[in-house]
Amino acid sequence: MDRVILHCDLNNFYATAECVSHAEWRNVPLAVCGDPNARHGIVLAKNEIAKKLGVRTGEAIWEAKRKAPDLVTVPPHFDLYMAYSKQMFALYNEYTDMVEPFGADECWLDVTGSRKLFGDGEQIANKIRERVKKESGLTCSVGVSFNKVFAKLGSDLKKPDATTVISRDNFKQLIWRLSADEMLMIGRRTYEQLKKLNITTIGDLACADSNVLKSTFGINGIRMQAYARGDDNEPVREAVRHREAKSIGHGMTAVRDIETDEDARDLIFYLSEKVAARMRKGNVRGALVSVGMRDNKLFSIVRQRVLPFATYSSDEIASAAFELFLENWNGDPMRTITVSMSKLVPSGEPQQMSFLTDAKRNDKLEKLDETLDYLNGKYGNIVKRASLIGKDFLYDKTDDEDFLPFQR
Repeated sequence: MDRVILHCDLNNFYATAECVSHAEWRNVPLAVCGDPNARHGIVLAKNEIAKKLGVRTGEAIWEAKRKAPDLVTVPPHFDLYMAYSKQMFALYNEYTDMVEPFGADECWLDVTGSRKLFGDGEQIANKIRERVKKESGLTCSVGVSFNKVFAKLGSDLKKPDATTVISRDNFKQLIWRLSADEMLMIGRRTYEQLKKLNITTIGDLACADSNVLKSTFGINGIRMQAYARGDDNEPVREAVRHREAKSIGHGMTAVRDIETDEDARDLIFYLSEKVAARMRKGNVRGALVSVGMRDNKLFSIVRQRVLPFATYSSDEIASAAFELFLENWNGDPMRTITVSMSKLVPSGEPQQMSFLTDAKRNDKLEKLDETLDYLNGKYGNIVKRASLIGKDFLYDKTDDEDFLPFQR
């Protein structure tokens, strides 16, 4: 018996949340922007009215206003988006406990075991759409299929506020005509390589020579072809509400995709500062740094490195994490980056230092961080890293606001 998987995608999430919360904006073109007062600020999200006027996510504000002179621009309000995310997560969990988040506005649901209570997959999808609209004022598109990849494609096929069913009977007709880079796992660079093999659509990928795919992409070539053929058996993961006690980490699904070394470095330093602050607060140091990377096609990897000593210095953690990132990044746009520390030890525990270890430097960096903790705690975050000021892909997350429950 086939599984029944839904993919729920809130339409134009940030912009719609702003419009729902401000009645005066509901019938005007609106864009959420990183810095509305900056000429070179970019559009982070737009509502349906702005979209119909040609406004695109990622373009400069001045370009958007050339298309839509009456465009209203507002800064992001992540506390508002968090409230809606948690509300929607609670709604999804009324239909199944198998809910896997993909950022703040998207989730997979495995409703295979819920059909006797709520109807078939399409009926459940329609019930969820109606409740989302009635209870929040937002709208969502839902893909219904027998696997995660096709469910995701289904939610993208019809927007806004639509249900699309992709079955074993119709998936070749609906899916195989689409460009291959619309499928999860296939980023910009991978698609360029596929085109060199004369593979441009999902159908081309499904029918390609598997030996050629394997020789070009390794095991990932076989996985991509399996996905194109509908042979995706990856389970929907049950939502995780708590982080593992043996590690301390901080991740962020950036407001826009990370595409440059500089942006990646800034995000990693931001995350490392959060991790180091939690470690100092918990009186622990860590000796194993991990970097999680997920691109905008859902392909994920995690890489680790053992440090020569345990530390809670944000600079030491960030430097090692950024090196790991550069060594393993293939250049595809990154959606989410996570920095974690494990092999934790009490901060007062003595440790064996190598002659090659610059213990004095680490001590100085740790004392600097401790001083900054004191100043920011007493006077309210008055000291910030200069390179992070004005970054339109960052938002200031507290521990309680870590896009939970949208965390794995």
